Amino acid sequence: MKKLINAVPDVVKEQLEGMAAAHPDLIKVHYEPDYVYRADAPVAGKVAIISGGGSGHEPMHGGFVGMGMLDAACPGAVFTSPTPDQMYEAAQAVNSGAGVLFLVKNYTGDVLNFEMAADMAYAEGIPVQNILIDDDVAVKDSLYTAGRRGVGTTVLVEKIVGAAAEAGYNLEQCADLARKANSYGRSMGMALTSCTVPAAGKPIFEMGDDEMEFGIGIHGEPGQKRMKLIPADELTDMMAKEIIHDKAYSRTVRELVDGQWVDKELVDEPFKRGDKVIAFVNSMGGTPVSELYAVYRKLAEVCAAEGIEIVRNLIGPYITSLEMAGMSITLLKADDEILKFWDAPVKTPGLRWGV
Repeated sequence: MKKLINAVPDVVKEQLEGMAAAHPDLIKVHYEPDYVYRADAPVAGKVAIISGGGSGHEPMHGGFVGMGMLDAACPGAVFTSPTPDQMYEAAQAVNSGAGVLFLVKNYTGDVLNFEMAADMAYAEGIPVQNILIDDDVAVKDSLYTAGRRGVGTTVLVEKIVGAAAEAGYNLEQCADLARKANSYGRSMGMALTSCTVPAAGKPIFEMGDDEMEFGIGIHGEPGQKRMKLIPADELTDMMAKEIIHDKAYSRTVRELVDGQWVDKELVDEPFKRGDKVIAFVNSMGGTPVSELYAVYRKLAEVCAAEGIEIVRNLIGPYITSLEMAGMSITLLKADDEILKFWDAPVKTPGLRWGV
């Protein structure tokens, strides 16, 4: 294992210390429990948007804390869910009285711990909502999930809902928008190599020099299939069509309503000709941006042939898996409300425009 670290137990703490030192105008870091929060938090009258998950996916989530996006982010150990006390104390720190919205990627540990934190916050009188992100079309019921995994759409939802909260949306409006944006997004990823979790000291899985994993998760979870390496255009065509042709997806989710967990039936409708989308081509950490542009070139061609109009894009390493070589594609249907908040100013360590 070759990594720029000192001691394995100190990896996350030292990275957080570096973030705090690099961006004191944007963020602060609380330790034990660990969470990153806006330097100006709590923002009076504003709904607080909080997310989190295992470390190793940077800049998500801590790099998206700041004006127009998240109010706080809770980092777990590498590829390990944060604990309920992290989320609960983060909620206390950034709640201004307008309530807290948790954006939760659909991984079993994240879901359980955010639900516990929501119960704790509600018991303390904090208005709170949990919205699940479950956009991965590759597999259902993977090693770490019940239902689809939460992946690239998470970044887009954090930006859109963060801007809405900045503009004055109340808690119910923010939750409704998050639910809608999640239902509009679909993603798929692939890997050319594995990655090495510092605590393990060896790659998560082995792959031949001429192999790739199609439909992989962000923690190295297996995808749909292991297959021989194919050219970028052929791979992009396969992934884009899996996303665009994905059928209506129905499932039951749990949301907190007046202190009670309620089951809701949700259906995500498929894409159709004439849709406008935000296209997100993401590096898993080890793939250079130049190769992502080659992917985007083919993605734009496929979308045009399918009658899908790309109206905005995001290209780069925004939700990574340590040093894994690979990429993911996300398409999110964009209506006027979503485009308004996508275009709104944002100023975070990992994403900024309009300021």
